[in-house]
Amino acid sequence: MVRGEYGKMIIISACLVGLPTRYDLEVVSHPHLVELVKKGLAIPLCPEQLGGLSTPRSPSTIEYGDGEDVVNARARIISSEGVDVTENFLRGAYAVLDTARLVSAEEAVLKEGSPSCGINYTNRGFERIKGMGVLSYLLHLNGINLRAVE
Repeated sequence: MVRGEYGKMIIISACLVGLPTRYDLEVVSHPHLVELVKKGLAIPLCPEQLGGLSTPRSPSTIEYGDGEDVVNARARIISSEGVDVTENFLRGAYAVLDTARLVSAEEAVLKEGSPSCGINYTNRGFERIKGMGVLSYLLHLNGINLRAVE
């Protein structure tokens, strides 16, 4: 298996490499991240899709707190239609963590501002707030280095 420049595979939010995984199907592509995937140095993953949510889907937000609160069962994630999608977000975050462990990833490049992937900022009440998303918190808790990309 080919490894990243630090000897380990990198996990990347799939929406950052041009894959149609965003809730609204908007395509975003960062050429330097696409190259990492093409060279076999990174794996693109979408925790929301891995958690069983469809694309496109209604936008979702953390109801109270941030990703730490969701992981510790003190908060929920609710879609704009009022549907509780907490279990989907958690299932997807744990699937990404399992994959990161499987490939010995020590780094993840994630979409800033997302209720899943936000590192410095997440989404609460459909507003950008300081805090981590569900996946970011879980990866951080397990020693994986995080890099945010808008």
